[in-house]
Amino acid sequence: MALRPIIRFPHPTLGISAEIVTRFDDDLRALVDDLTETMRAAPGIGITAPHIGVLKRVTVIELDRQTGPRCFVNPEIVWHSEATARHSEGSVSMPGISEEVERPMSVRVRYQTMAGETREEEASGLMAVCLQHEIDQLDGIFWLRRLSRLKRDRAVKRFEKLR
Repeated sequence: MALRPIIRFPHPTLGISAEIVTRFDDDLRALVDDLTETMRAAPGIGITAPHIGVLKRVTVIELDRQTGPRCFVNPEIVWHSEATARHSEGSVSMPGISEEVERPMSVRVRYQTMAGETREEEASGLMAVCLQHEIDQLDGIFWLRRLSRLKRDRAVKRFEKLR
């Protein structure tokens, strides 16, 4: 496991769609281990391979340290609820900044395990928020794009002051 540097906003890599993973091997396991260590050190509860400059469709989410990290390879949302909720979001690529984002309350996600097995599961609450947030990032949609222009501009100015 290795701690990797996190790409900071507004790096152009954060706006690029990640490539589908086709090899489920030791390199993928090493990437997931690195993502987990980097996420924990950030600290954060979710991270994608693009956050560390690797344009692969891989995300790690850890809502509870006792439950441990979950890895989602090639995740995609196949259904979402009509009902929405607001939740505070931020990014390991923009530390210290958060804003409320409105998203569907529940989602169904299709993904692959690190062994390449395809699975589907439904999520709600914080896990649904995290999955949507990280899948957006894998699609090259940085979380700020989910905000109004006014909130986005304010968040960017606050971040620039922190740097």
